[in-house]
Amino acid sequence: MPQTNSTAINAATRLCAVFGSPIRHSASPAMHNAAFAELGLNWRYLAFEVEPKNLRAAIKGARAMNFAGINLTVPHKLLAVDMVDTLDASAKKWGAVNTILFGERGATGFNTDADAIATSVREDLQINLRGAKVLLLGAGGAGRTAALKLAAENVAELFLVNRTQSKANEIADEIKKQFPSVKIFVGFPKSKMDLVLNATSLGLKPDDASPLDEKLFSMKNTGAVYDMIYRPAETPLLAAAKKSGCRTANGLGMLLHQGAKAFEIWTGKTAPLAVMRRALEENVYGSAKS
Repeated sequence: MPQTNSTAINAATRLCAVFGSPIRHSASPAMHNAAFAELGLNWRYLAFEVEPKNLRAAIKGARAMNFAGINLTVPHKLLAVDMVDTLDASAKKWGAVNTILFGERGATGFNTDADAIATSVREDLQINLRGAKVLLLGAGGAGRTAALKLAAENVAELFLVNRTQSKANEIADEIKKQFPSVKIFVGFPKSKMDLVLNATSLGLKPDDASPLDEKLFSMKNTGAVYDMIYRPAETPLLAAAKKSGCRTANGLGMLLHQGAKAFEIWTGKTAPLAVMRRALEENVYGSAKS
């Protein structure tokens, strides 16, 4: 069973939260509350449905109520860049904010997603990103961070596909300037890929279509597929990938590693990674994996 915090909530309880829209699918509360309990901290983590138009007010409200910090998920990661007092080097580098720390300097924005993406791909799919050929779906907050991180990892070729092509073009231009050794393209590849990575939100809702148009790129032309979505645990994209014989992974590993870093930013303590992983697996799969 997941670790539960036996400390009663009282006036000294520190609060953290995740803001997003939609948010009901979030497994972050299970992960963080298990970690707080493991370390005996009188902290609690909540989840709030916050629409983009209310994000600035929500951040100000959390700070006013002395929250320790917050996480941000879809669709807030780009919007928040202009809503914090200070940007940590990580947020400046990757151009998106998914973690905020409230402190003496006000609201400081961090990005813990980028390293988490690379770590999870290596752990869950055994892919060495250096020299890999990657098709990335999505150019929003998560997609932008993923594209820049993949380029920083020295992938050989990176193909960007997004519903609004201008957004993909903007990211491609940025990568050409920052990482000139990476071959960057906008559109579907004609050749085989080592990895297809979904950074869109398609798959969160039961009636969502797959983000990959197999008329333009066949699943048979890649060896591995990673979907940042973790609930449902198997999206239509991952189901199709498995059927085609691809190695697959969902975003649970990414959630774990970005959450562990956020936990350390807020508390100043080493995150109990094994406890957090077990809590996530029980929340998403119904039981911890052996």
